[in-house]
Amino acid sequence: MLSKTEVGSSRGSRFKLGTWGWVAVFALAALVPLFGPSGYLLDIGVNIMIYAMLAYGMNVLLGYTGQLPLAHAGFFGIGAYTVGILTLKAGWSFWLAWPAAVALCAVLGLLLGLVAFRTKGDAFSIFTLGVGVIIMLVINKWDALTGGNEGLNGINPPAGLEALSKGVGLKLSAGFYYLALIALILTVLAVARARGSVFGRSLIAIRGGEDLARSAGIDVFTHKLRAMMLSTAIAGFAGGVYAVYVGFLGSASAGPAKTFEVLLYLLVGGLGTLTGPLLGSALLYGLTQSLKGLQEYQYIVFGPLLVLLIMFAPQGLAGLWMKAQARRELAAITGKKGAERA
Repeated sequence: MLSKTEVGSSRGSRFKLGTWGWVAVFALAALVPLFGPSGYLLDIGVNIMIYAMLAYGMNVLLGYTGQLPLAHAGFFGIGAYTVGILTLKAGWSFWLAWPAAVALCAVLGLLLGLVAFRTKGDAFSIFTLGVGVIIMLVINKWDALTGGNEGLNGINPPAGLEALSKGVGLKLSAGFYYLALIALILTVLAVARARGSVFGRSLIAIRGGEDLARSAGIDVFTHKLRAMMLSTAIAGFAGGVYAVYVGFLGSASAGPAKTFEVLLYLLVGGLGTLTGPLLGSALLYGLTQSLKGLQEYQYIVFGPLLVLLIMFAPQGLAGLWMKAQARRELAAITGKKGAERA
């Protein structure tokens, strides 16, 4: 048997290794623009970080609570359009419109949760899918506010970003890269903090069984509402970066197809893990761009890979790595105990 001290020290070392691993990843990412990569590579990096943020938001509900939200891209679109409308039509600065978009998405997520969480399982997913379709239709038909089919054109970069980029000898594309990187770091920190808190542990308990969680004194409905608000707020946060980066918005950015795309990133990376959303987004988006010349045959490649992944690594690539690491640590500890007994 392993003592509590040994198990605790193993977990502590794993936490430290993970923390320094994240520091190394973000430090290396911050060095990328300094090597003068092409604008195309920076564009791929920015998109990976935006979609990773969106995947982190979905992971809060699906990975930690076990609820599958299919209106996620709708809130991404709401965040993006809020920033676009406030900056273009109301004359707001991006730095004020961005938090306003996050707050709006959180409030709308609360309203959605008050109704959606009256349902369970497949009914919840179908209901949220319907809400996502409605959001896309409203964006597409409300010509006076959203531009309808023509969309919103000419969304300007954040005030001061271009001047700051040139001031340190970088192009505007590098400035957007750092904006997306900072936003991603804040997202990871927020999710990691929530996951390690009593709130996060309560969500995992709810995923294990709502009745069991209630018997432990957890207010299931309230916790799911808070998870929904955090999930939709992160989606709006990512949408705000997307709006100023592309400079143009259309209703397709809020469509259900985008939700299923992000869901695929999350499944490949690993549900309920901290590294999964980033890993899945980087791998699949990078592969998509690499196979752009074979666009008609992409799914011939992705289909078998996804089937193999579900068969041999149902918890995603991050889950596969965590299992291998746990086996190594268990073997090391049991080997140490055997040596001591000998």
